[in-house]
Amino acid sequence: MTTPDPATAEWGLPPWMKPIVDGAAAITGEDLTRFLPPHDHSGRTGAVLMLFGEGEKGPDLLLTERSHTMRSHPGQISFPGGSIDPDDATPAAAALREAWEETGLETRGVELVGELPQLWLPPSNFAVTPVLGYWRERSPVSVVDPGEVETVLQVPLDELLDPAHRVTVRHPIGYQSPGFMVGPSKDLILWGFTAGIINKLFDFIGWTREWDPEVVVELPDYMLRQG
Repeated sequence: MTTPDPATAEWGLPPWMKPIVDGAAAITGEDLTRFLPPHDHSGRTGAVLMLFGEGEKGPDLLLTERSHTMRSHPGQISFPGGSIDPDDATPAAAALREAWEETGLETRGVELVGELPQLWLPPSNFAVTPVLGYWRERSPVSVVDPGEVETVLQVPLDELLDPAHRVTVRHPIGYQSPGFMVGPSKDLILWGFTAGIINKLFDFIGWTREWDPEVVVELPDYMLRQG
């Protein structure tokens, strides 16, 4: 694991990573969301790992599907990550630890390339730092604890950018947000916090392709169960 200074280092990354690294360095919290941690925030802090790599189908992004039996957010597609523990020296350390615990990721093969601004999840009073990495030396990943993770996904960026896989996701309470259909059968809904970060970052770096926001999907019942 290396953490070069983006202002001075020779990254040696594939060309397609440059917009991502440059975008992460320039984007602001306001560009990503209207929910930013208050200055006097005293709630939980966490970190997630946005891990980009090159797989059999080209550049991809590592995601997980939460177990359908979880008490909160069952079936949610998300970045590997979780709370920052007292033993975690930095948000990056927490993101890498969580990725290892959830997917078995060999973290020595990850090159950290930046961080996005800390974002806030108001319902849970949770301030989260997205940590960006490049998967320089790929390793096998899979479900470590079925009680926490249902599926580990390596989603090609071309599939995320394909307008055919872009949708508007509607919650029964009426809330709507941009989403993506992912998975081998494109029947898994990526929405909410994770989809918002991906959507806004792609917008910011000019990668988004025109898509039809009138294509609406409803959240399935299993993703709505709480407690």
